[in-house]
Amino acid sequence: ECINETLSQSNLILRRIGKKKKSKVSFKASYVNVDYKSRNIWHIPNGRIPGRGGKAFIDFQNDVTASDILLASKEGYVSVEHLKRYTTTGMATDQGKTSNINALAILANILNKPIEDVGTTTFRMPYTPVTLGNIGGRDIKKLFDPVRVTRINDWHVKNNAKFEHVGQWMRAWYYPIKNESFQNTIDREVFNARNKAGILDASTLGKIDIRGPDAGKFLDLIYTNNWSNLKVGKCRYGLMLKDDGMVMDDGVTSRFSDDHFHMTTTTGGATNVMNWLEEWHQTEWPKLKVFFTSVTEAWSVISISGPKARDVLRAAHCSIDLSNEAFEFMSFKEGEINGIPVRVFRISFTGELSFEINTPARYGIQLWEVLIKNGNQFGLTPYGTEAMHVLRAERGFIIVGQETDGTVSPIDLGMDWIISKKKKDFIGKRSLERASMKQNDRKELVGLLSDDPNTVIPEGAHAIDEKDLELEEKNILGHVTSSYFSSNCKRSIAMALIKNGRARKGNKLVIPLLNGDKIKAKIVNPVFFDPNGVRKNGI
Repeated sequence: ECINETLSQSNLILRRIGKKKKSKVSFKASYVNVDYKSRNIWHIPNGRIPGRGGKAFIDFQNDVTASDILLASKEGYVSVEHLKRYTTTGMATDQGKTSNINALAILANILNKPIEDVGTTTFRMPYTPVTLGNIGGRDIKKLFDPVRVTRINDWHVKNNAKFEHVGQWMRAWYYPIKNESFQNTIDREVFNARNKAGILDASTLGKIDIRGPDAGKFLDLIYTNNWSNLKVGKCRYGLMLKDDGMVMDDGVTSRFSDDHFHMTTTTGGATNVMNWLEEWHQTEWPKLKVFFTSVTEAWSVISISGPKARDVLRAAHCSIDLSNEAFEFMSFKEGEINGIPVRVFRISFTGELSFEINTPARYGIQLWEVLIKNGNQFGLTPYGTEAMHVLRAERGFIIVGQETDGTVSPIDLGMDWIISKKKKDFIGKRSLERASMKQNDRKELVGLLSDDPNTVIPEGAHAIDEKDLELEEKNILGHVTSSYFSSNCKRSIAMALIKNGRARKGNKLVIPLLNGDKIKAKIVNPVFFDPNGVRKNGI
């Protein structure tokens, strides 16, 4: 019935056109081009003479009509890709799913060519429509965000690990034994990592492979410190800034050869750092010969920390000489552990003697179980991210995103030692030279010790000067960034960003709580344990 109605309307148009001059008839007839033997109708005439109030819409989202296609062909846009861009047909959210076939067929009729000779435009995803249910489903429970797990995850689950989200990763948070409380679990894990040995699944660390003859020169521009002079086989801690001079990410990068580096980033910052490297290379320094590959999932990473760390690795048949003389701090070596290929880095995020072991991901769970089996005799204890946070806070090590919030510079963190005075340029250098960066009211990283050693200051709490306690309008000096109870220090410890904080050391602060209580604390150095850093050598 639809076909018959269409043909009837087409006849009406032709009869009306016939009353006009012949020259016009031939033009209009060629436009309508109704083939009575064909069943393909690419647009439905509306009974009006084309060009006189009658519109046959082809693309309903971009309001493209059949006459627009005719005009495009007369203007010389006879390529399907040119037609698409001239008329915008097929460029709406449906990507041509409701319009392209009709539009291209009309063009074929106008050009008097078979449709297959005219061709089609490039079809883009989604090839099939996406249902509203699928769009809504992404915010439902576990579908909210993809979940990533390490190759060692099954062991964590079997051993009663509690998990927390770190970016998209599920990381082991702590490992309670029987009915052990959260705090008792953390105290045990932290104490064992300091006094015996602890094992951590660090596979989620961002890992980027950097290659090319200009790799060292590129890293000089990305980091605040110097990299082109790093020796092969050595590691170096690096801090990268945004172009406003504020801390963006940190991590250890190692040099495998003259033109090959291995960069580690924070777990949550891996994707941003990878994009950051590509952006600056492509837009600012495209002439530098350097290439980046994300290898985060390619390696399982296991960290062994504590005074018994060497004993654990030796018992597991590590082929590497682990002595201080043969294996210096901030260096790496390749070898085997119980026949499993490994690359071992002598770096530490706990302040203890530590070995960060990288192995191809497929060996991750196997290596973990070998280390656990051989480490039991030395009191090797698995610890999670909470204990890791306590251990690094005891030594005053920062976590980007916790001690930083996009308004913190290396100088604010007391890390001006990592800013090269010799390099001509690096991202953020000019911003660090602004007068505002040297004002004495900037927030600076300090340590806090509460008057009551058993009172843990809430993270995020604001701090005011003790002198302002009775004032109606109180001057907020800063906030607490990290706060824990330390079983090694036998008291609570905290880190905070406080205005002109380093000049206030020894002064008292007051932290008001939501329930009306107040905590008094003293401003101190943010290093609470092993201030001289000798324990990283196993001493």
